Amino acid sequence: MCCKSPHFYTLSPSSSGQAAELLAKERGTVPGFIGFGTSQSDLGYVPAVQGAEEIDSLMDADFRMVLRKLSKRDITTKLKAMQEFGTMCKEREVEVVKGVLPYWPRIYCKISLDHDRRVREATQQSFEQLILKVKKHLAPYLKSIMGYWLIAQCDIYSPAASAAKVAFEKAFLSSKQPEALAFCKDEILNVLQDHLLKETPDTLSDPQTVPEEEREAKFFRILTSSLLALKKLLSMLPKKEMHSLEEKLMSLLSQNKFWKYSKHSMPQVRSAFFEVASAFCQYLPELVKNEAPRVCPAVLLSIDDGDAVVCPALWEAVLYTIATIEDCWSHVNAKKGVLPKLWTVLREGGRGLAAVIYPNLLPFISKVPPGIAGPKLEYFRTFFSSVIQGLSSERAITSPSESSAIITAFMECLRFAMLQKIDEDDDQIQIHQMLIYDQLIPLTDAVLKEPRLQNGPLFYQIAETLSSWEAKAEISNDDGTDEVFQKLLSDFWDRLLKMCVLHVDTLDADEKSLFALSGMLEILQNPKSATKPNNRKALKIRFTDEDESERDTENGKLTEVRKSDSEIQADLQHSSLLRKEPLENLVCSLAELSIVYVNEQKSELHLKFLSALLNSFSSNRVFQVLLEQGNDTSSAQAESQNESEACESPSVQFLHMNLITWLKEDWRKDTHFLVDILYSVLNCCNSNDERKIILDDLTKMDLQWIIFLQLIQKACSSTTKLSLVSDWLKGDALGEKLVMLADDLCHLGLKSIAPSSESSSSERWTLLSLVLSQHIKNESLIGETFVERIIDKLQAALSKAKDLSEAGNTEPSVSFICDVASSFFSSVKGCLLMPSSEDLLLTIFQLCAQRQDATHLTDLLVCKLKHTWMSGVSSLVRQLRSMQKQSTFLHKSALWVKNQIQSSSLDVKSLQVLISAVSDLLSKLMEEDGQSGYLVGAYVEHITPNKTEWGKLHESLSTEWICKPLLEGRLSMNCEPLGSCVKLCGTTKLPGHLCTSALLSKMVLLVLENGVVHGNDDTERKKIDNIIAELLYSLQWIEELENPPYLLLEYLQMLEEMHITYEKFSTLSNTTSLQQTMLDRSEEHGRLWSLTMAKVIRVENFGSSELKKPFETTERFPPLTEGRLHTLQCLSPLLTVEENKTLVLHCVSKLLTCPQTELSSTDGPFGCLSILNSCLNDRTIVADDVLPGILNIIMSWKNDNEDSFLFSCNLKETSAQLLAFNIEVMRFLPLLLKYHTTPLADNEWDFILCSMLAWLETTSENRLLYHVPLVQIFACVSCDLASALSAFFEAAAPETTANLPENLIGEWKEFFSEGIHNLLLPLLVKVTGETKNASEGSFQNSVLTSLGEALTYISKDQLLNHKLPAKFVAGQKTNLPDELQTLLNTLCPVLLFPARPVQISVYHMLYKLMPELPKFDDEDLKSYGDEEEELALSPPAALMSVLATQERLLEDILECIPVGESAVIHPLSDEFCLVLGYLLTWKLTLTFFKAASSQLRVLYSQYFRKTKSLNKLLYHLFRLMPENPVLSGPTSEVPNKDTKTFFTEEQHLGVKGTGVLSSQIPHLACSVYRTTLKDLPAMVRLWWNSCEKRVFNIVDKFTSKYVSNVLSAQEISAVQTSTQLFNSMTVKARSATREVIATYSVDDIFIELIIQLPSNYPLGSITVESGKRVGVAVQQWRNWMLQLSTYLTHQNGSIMEGLSLWKNNVDKRFEGVEDCMICYSVIHSSNYSLPKKACRTCKKKFHSACLYKWFTSSNKSTCPLCRETFF
Repeated sequence: MCCKSPHFYTLSPSSSGQAAELLAKERGTVPGFIGFGTSQSDLGYVPAVQGAEEIDSLMDADFRMVLRKLSKRDITTKLKAMQEFGTMCKEREVEVVKGVLPYWPRIYCKISLDHDRRVREATQQSFEQLILKVKKHLAPYLKSIMGYWLIAQCDIYSPAASAAKVAFEKAFLSSKQPEALAFCKDEILNVLQDHLLKETPDTLSDPQTVPEEEREAKFFRILTSSLLALKKLLSMLPKKEMHSLEEKLMSLLSQNKFWKYSKHSMPQVRSAFFEVASAFCQYLPELVKNEAPRVCPAVLLSIDDGDAVVCPALWEAVLYTIATIEDCWSHVNAKKGVLPKLWTVLREGGRGLAAVIYPNLLPFISKVPPGIAGPKLEYFRTFFSSVIQGLSSERAITSPSESSAIITAFMECLRFAMLQKIDEDDDQIQIHQMLIYDQLIPLTDAVLKEPRLQNGPLFYQIAETLSSWEAKAEISNDDGTDEVFQKLLSDFWDRLLKMCVLHVDTLDADEKSLFALSGMLEILQNPKSATKPNNRKALKIRFTDEDESERDTENGKLTEVRKSDSEIQADLQHSSLLRKEPLENLVCSLAELSIVYVNEQKSELHLKFLSALLNSFSSNRVFQVLLEQGNDTSSAQAESQNESEACESPSVQFLHMNLITWLKEDWRKDTHFLVDILYSVLNCCNSNDERKIILDDLTKMDLQWIIFLQLIQKACSSTTKLSLVSDWLKGDALGEKLVMLADDLCHLGLKSIAPSSESSSSERWTLLSLVLSQHIKNESLIGETFVERIIDKLQAALSKAKDLSEAGNTEPSVSFICDVASSFFSSVKGCLLMPSSEDLLLTIFQLCAQRQDATHLTDLLVCKLKHTWMSGVSSLVRQLRSMQKQSTFLHKSALWVKNQIQSSSLDVKSLQVLISAVSDLLSKLMEEDGQSGYLVGAYVEHITPNKTEWGKLHESLSTEWICKPLLEGRLSMNCEPLGSCVKLCGTTKLPGHLCTSALLSKMVLLVLENGVVHGNDDTERKKIDNIIAELLYSLQWIEELENPPYLLLEYLQMLEEMHITYEKFSTLSNTTSLQQTMLDRSEEHGRLWSLTMAKVIRVENFGSSELKKPFETTERFPPLTEGRLHTLQCLSPLLTVEENKTLVLHCVSKLLTCPQTELSSTDGPFGCLSILNSCLNDRTIVADDVLPGILNIIMSWKNDNEDSFLFSCNLKETSAQLLAFNIEVMRFLPLLLKYHTTPLADNEWDFILCSMLAWLETTSENRLLYHVPLVQIFACVSCDLASALSAFFEAAAPETTANLPENLIGEWKEFFSEGIHNLLLPLLVKVTGETKNASEGSFQNSVLTSLGEALTYISKDQLLNHKLPAKFVAGQKTNLPDELQTLLNTLCPVLLFPARPVQISVYHMLYKLMPELPKFDDEDLKSYGDEEEELALSPPAALMSVLATQERLLEDILECIPVGESAVIHPLSDEFCLVLGYLLTWKLTLTFFKAASSQLRVLYSQYFRKTKSLNKLLYHLFRLMPENPVLSGPTSEVPNKDTKTFFTEEQHLGVKGTGVLSSQIPHLACSVYRTTLKDLPAMVRLWWNSCEKRVFNIVDKFTSKYVSNVLSAQEISAVQTSTQLFNSMTVKARSATREVIATYSVDDIFIELIIQLPSNYPLGSITVESGKRVGVAVQQWRNWMLQLSTYLTHQNGSIMEGLSLWKNNVDKRFEGVEDCMICYSVIHSSNYSLPKKACRTCKKKFHSACLYKWFTSSNKSTCPLCRETFF
């Protein structure tokens, strides 16, 4: 066995190992393995045979376990076990795997047939792994498994079959596979015969456990696979092995059961059976012939099987059967059994299987013998009629592949039938006529009528068939074949003509049929010219009697290329006369018929058909026929024809008589076919001159533009047509007409367009675009001069379009011009060197570089325009490079851009659009121009202003900027800086300087980014530095403005978005040279340049830079100019300590030598003091020894030249120099106070203090001159000096005061401080009274800031002793003294003043007064009785009236914002000041409230409840407080103890506004909320409980999260640190548990109360729990607990105050005072009164307020206890 086994892989056979030896020893044991016989019962896996134990011991335990699992019924178990088996085969050693082999055949044979397809697939995959591991050791077991293996390869589940095939290929080389099958052929056949003949569903599966449906499915599947395996075996076995199988196969074929499979119910089984039948015919034809009586009926009688699965195999079997068995028809009744079934199939169109069945018809009918097919006439009639009938079925019509298969088969069979030799001529003629008349022509007619068949292959097939017949008709034979075919062709053309006439000769002819007809005629004329419906490779049928030439044509190229018109003409000339003449006759007849309908019935359809005919058949003969027909119909026209017309060709005559008339008819929408007729006419003309004359005449006529458009479009699409009209296109007639057209269109675009004319204008634009952009062989379609003139017109139109103000009118024409220009620029070489083209390009660029508000163009149009000019610039640069010419476009566009940016007419959006456009232009130039950078450099050069222009641009910047640096002392000026200050607040256009610097900077950055540098490096570097310097100058200008308008903020944002920043420049380039440039500019010009320079150098590191510093120029200190002064002032903060010291010494030495006559000169004391102040400002002193010396110098100046010091004088006539000098002196004195270390002498203090008061008097007297900038600075600096002195004396430590002269402190308090405030307080009142609008300029606010800062140092006594004029309000209720009321009436309204410094200053002054006010109400409280319930007392009326005003204004601002959302308040806006004033007013009110006694607080809270002011406040606070009130740093969801929030940190309200302004309002709102919760908890609680649910939750969550912990801690801390002592009561607090424990003891009575604060304190109720109690009744105890709870919940105060109230109540109870029987309390919870009103009947006493409530609520006046009338 081993020597005969096939080779595995390339290894030679060898011993099969221990298992093989055992098998050889126990020969009889092999069949005992389940799977080798026919039994399929499940018997476990260990064989009950001799030697089993030995075999079993060979197997690995893991494999044994897996094989056991494979015998289980569960599918999942089997699947996993099989996958595991495959893995083990792959991973285990060869020897271990070999141990499985004896058991594998039985398991494989069973499980490879398993019902589950996944198991079958996994089995084959595992088998592959087994094969790869054991290789040749599988040989002994091959015969056992090969049958099942072959069946598995034919599994109907493809993945399983593929896996089995892969395993088979891995086991055997392809050359060894037949040998392997031959080796096992007997065993294979035994298995297959068993499955085909013996097995049943019940024997293959256990009926007890497997459902019937599953058993049958498995049986049919195995049956199918077995049949296919038999076919595979026959196809793969070597021929020499066949004979040995014949006997077994004979026995199989002799079984009736086998032949019954042809009628099996399962289509898969039938299909497999027919495949086996084909295989038998192919490989064992003799055997089949012997079994012919069984084969023929089984196959041929099934010819009508319509199953899609069976059909391909069936027809293959049919063809094999009739080819193999010559006498097959003798075994079936063809006329009754076979052909009728075939006719039925054909009549039904193949039942959806035409593509399968019909290609087999020709071979089939070619094998039907004459005896069966006779009589031929009827046979063919039935056959072809059935085919035609089948084509008309809906299924065949709707499927192109089905109908194509039917038509192709029909034509093939028709040609076959025509070639049949029939003895009797009459019969042959009859058959031919029947085929033409009754079959071919009706089929053609049917196809023409059915649109879905018109694109099928029929017309090509007819053309091919005609070619074949014509070839036969042209060759003369002895047997008369040529005559037969000539007759055949004649009949065909006659019948075709009649059929075509029927289609055309009706008024309501079908349009699609007519066009199909014209298409058919075109194909018949020249089949090669038309594109075939599909280029798929098809089988070609060749008949045996066709000659070689025909074969060549039929085996031509598969893909066909459309030939040119000239080639088609050549083909026509060589085409057969047999076709040309009848075809032309047919065309003439149809044309004649059509022209009749056109002339008589005005049939548009027939005119289109005529156009289609003429397109393919444009000959003079056809035109002659058309003319004759026209003459017949209108003889009058014929007579009027003159002789000149008579000699014209028929086509031209037709043009004049008919075509021009049709062309002039305006109503036609579609004119394509008329243009086609025109081309047919031109085609028949003799010369180009004649054609040009015709077309020129047409041009002069008033024809529709669409006709010219279509004429030119068709010329561009075909070289033949172009040659017909090329002379006309270049001619003057068309050129002039197009120029006029352009002019008309452009004017039309500037007027309103009627909707009806829009479509026609679109056609005209398309025409213009076509003639401009279409080029043939690098030449324009029309003359060059006309192109230039048209472009001029377009440019002129666009120029006007951009100036129009009506939006939308220009849109269509701009869009069209854009399309025209775009195609022109991109397609025409050299077009942009024409001046007109460059002007057009410039205009389009200008439209794109302006914002859409100005041009009124849509986004889509702007995109279009941009694309147009970008493509234009690309073309331009390429052309410039090749032609070496200058571009006027670049020069003109640069000048236009320069004019735009310098004109100060742009807003931010306009500038952004312009910068974007210029950036795009530069990018395009750099992209196209490469690295040379010549064009880019020139472009930047053109736009850059010269020195004079830069000067004008600097002047255009408002000098408002100077206020801020002058006030802050960064710059000093001794001349009037502001001539006329242009206000920026109302401006809407950007200054030219900003536009110019931004645009140029963007250009420079682009150039640097792309690395394009042109020319000398140093020169270029200097130009770039100058541009960036100007940008920085612009930015500094904006930065120095106090309140830059929104326009400038937008500008800054735009710069950021467009990356026009210094940071970007510094990343692209070295900045050292720029810094030097800035330093040079600063020294030359000073002012803003100095500030800009300082900013740039601060960004870098000045100390380490290599800049040439201005004070290091020479050893001698150089003379000071304004520029040098400002440079030194701005550089001073950046200097090192040594440099600073040097500078100070320079200045001091200069001060000593300066003549007193030049005190205020720049190069004198003024300049030196300015530099000194800058050096000293905000720095640790480096020259403390020189400060007293400087003071002495100043004092000497004062002694010698007192007039130079502006003490108590009018400043109206004072010079700017003198003001500036005084300002610097005043600035020096606070610095002296700050830094001096040696004590000052008496006379020095006298000079400082007296000078300060004298300067303040000057300030006070000159308030009307505050509009003069230097006077304002003078006022500010004098107030700052007063503030500095006030701060000095207020904060003076004891060691400092010890060094001061004696009596100085006393003098300060009694005289100087009093003097300051007596001057400044009235000044504040006057200034705020006179100035209605604080935003008149930053100077006004600055005076108020300094003034306010000085007034914050005013003491309470100085306020109370004020010297303000009396001010009272009529009807104002007040208990305050007149002086105090005057002060409140004067200061409270100032809280409404819209300037933050004033509001803060007034707040600080009033804050000092608030604690003093409640005592005046307290004195008046005794006059109030306790008769009424609702007593209310207003806090200070002056404050409340301000609050009412603020509430009203604030309601308008905040009411639209939902509670809980944070309102955005912009700093220093009017809203900001209003909200600030409102919150400050409440802070004052709460301060007042806290200072009042508990009785007064009740009355004040009643007032708040009545006015609802507090409710409004709380709603507003939840709109003003931020959602997350954390100060800074990372925020956590739950704030921990260390988190700093606006509630934990106190807010410092400084007049000079330290801190971030944007957080001031939120912080202040949080501060007010915290104070409100702390001082008015009961009222807040009442408001909270009345809120709607959403607000309730927001308030609760926010308060619990951020405020409760802070207040709880404060409350507990207040208890712990309280110094209040109670008789007989002690109070303790526990901070960890938030508890307060009160212990009350009197004699034997002992009470302990535990007060628990809630988590949302103070919103939630405070709980009171009982501790120990001794000697108190339960009911009394409960009453007392309830009282304490009530006090803590409803009184506005602290826990200690509540406990105090409760203790008083209990004390009174023990003193014998009885409870009020209404509230069960001794002391009333609101007004703290005792029960006084007694009932005369029962003698019980009640609180007045309780009785009042009782009477009003019950509507009775009876005693609550005894129910008697209460007197």
